[in-house]
Amino acid sequence: MLKKFFRVSDEENYDEIYDDEEYEDVLEVEENVWQIALDILDNWNEMIILAPVAWIELKDIDLSFFNQVLTISWFRKKPEIYDEDVTVKNKECYWWKFSRKIILPENLNFEMISAWMENNLLIIRIPKLHFSSHNIKIDRL
Repeated sequence: MLKKFFRVSDEENYDEIYDDEEYEDVLEVEENVWQIALDILDNWNEMIILAPVAWIELKDIDLSFFNQVLTISWFRKKPEIYDEDVTVKNKECYWWKFSRKIILPENLNFEMISAWMENNLLIIRIPKLHFSSHNIKIDRL
């Protein structure tokens, strides 16, 4: 199975990595689970993750973080109208479990992750850590 995720390089550019054995167990996808479509945005101050989540209530979304892996998951329930005596003529909507695991770079402030919903869009913001840099004077002994 081809797995796609991102890791930051020394230049802070995101490289696509495939079949990384280090995260194989963490990224294992359950059968009968659909993956969420995501946009991952990056700027100098933060990383932003966008996921369209129509027909989902905020309380039903599970966000978890462990060992640099962010997991977004939920179960989209069928509306009650399906329980009535109806014949489905066209079926394009998905009514089951969704999940997505994202390996995040180490330069993020994971204590400050924030998430909210806006117009059926889950928005996750993770600020970056910034370290001061300066020249160090070397004293002669």
